[in-house]
Amino acid sequence: MTKTTLKIDGMMCGMCEAHVNDAIRACVPVKKLTTSHSKGTSVLVTEAPVNETALRAALDATGYRVVSVQSEPYEKRGLFHRR
Repeated sequence: MTKTTLKIDGMMCGMCEAHVNDAIRACVPVKKLTTSHSKGTSVLVTEAPVNETALRAALDATGYRVVSVQSEPYEKRGLFHRR
């Protein structure tokens, strides 16, 4: 799995977060998605690496600008169980 962090310019409120989330979900099959207008970020977890060009195009079409994209391997926490 891959964790991708997007720095996004132009978000001002919770409704902006919803617009960004809708655009990302329409473009990429996400497992988890968190967007914050106050931080100016979206963090998404996907099965495979994302197509950065398609993601930028999807967000540009909504009026928000992707400033940077950073990807890293993602490991789910809590995999160890006590017996």
